[in-house]
Amino acid sequence: MESIIQFTNVNKAFNDFAIKNLTFEIKKGFVTGFVGANGTGKSTAIKLLMNLLQPDSGEVKVFGLNYKDHEKVIKQKIGFVYDDHVFYEHLTLQEMKNLIQPVYTQWDDELFYKYVEQFQLPLKKKKLKTFSKGMMMKASLAIALSHHAELIIMDEPTAGLDPVFRREFLNLLHEIVQDGEKTIFFSTHITSDLDRIADYIVFLHNGELIFMHEFYTIAEKYVLVKGGLDLLDPDTEKEFIAIRKTKMGFEGLSSNKGRVMQLFGDLALYETATLEDIMFYTKKGGEKGVSIS
Repeated sequence: MESIIQFTNVNKAFNDFAIKNLTFEIKKGFVTGFVGANGTGKSTAIKLLMNLLQPDSGEVKVFGLNYKDHEKVIKQKIGFVYDDHVFYEHLTLQEMKNLIQPVYTQWDDELFYKYVEQFQLPLKKKKLKTFSKGMMMKASLAIALSHHAELIIMDEPTAGLDPVFRREFLNLLHEIVQDGEKTIFFSTHITSDLDRIADYIVFLHNGELIFMHEFYTIAEKYVLVKGGLDLLDPDTEKEFIAIRKTKMGFEGLSSNKGRVMQLFGDLALYETATLEDIMFYTKKGGEKGVSIS
């Protein structure tokens, strides 16, 4: 499969934070969720992906091309949908479209008006400042799709949206990738959104890649284990990313489901670990065997 995004040993250091040896690939035609707690480097990675920041070392490629030699070609193929819109609020959507259209060589007016009608967006009667957050997300997506973008990059697009509209928006994203020609890279801290649409998950923590897995395999690898404290000793605790202990027993997250089920057998209870569970225990634990309150 064709790689649309490639990070290879990417490093970017700031005074108090660093992206470290970040390496992963995003394949064409899929929805990839990009997750991690706030402050773990997601926004920095997206800025590197958009060439708003340059790596200290390593390489970022989009469509197999580097930004140094092919920035204009790459950006013609990218659509960006951001949590906080970047439109001029005093303009109407029609006026905003007229400003943006000349930038893109493949702008398709017919496609734009099709999405405006589908999304039920006002073109001329309302200023963008009067749009609800949901309407702004739809307007951003209509513009991103109307120049035949092959890669849609989304940074927290569903933050602040009501549950009904979030579901509608996610269904729309699912429809967009059905032809196999478009790729969506979806950064979010609302991990339940990804249950509906994600094919792959990239999990970042403290500037480092924890994993990149196909979504369905996460339930095969990670498990929440609950049991009595008598099951724990220095060796068994090494099987966990982190453990939460109380007087009544423990709950721990393991990334080796088969191993811990073989180890504890019927003496423990096992639950499927959600992305939220994995993020929580990884953030609180930090390293294998760490106990948390």
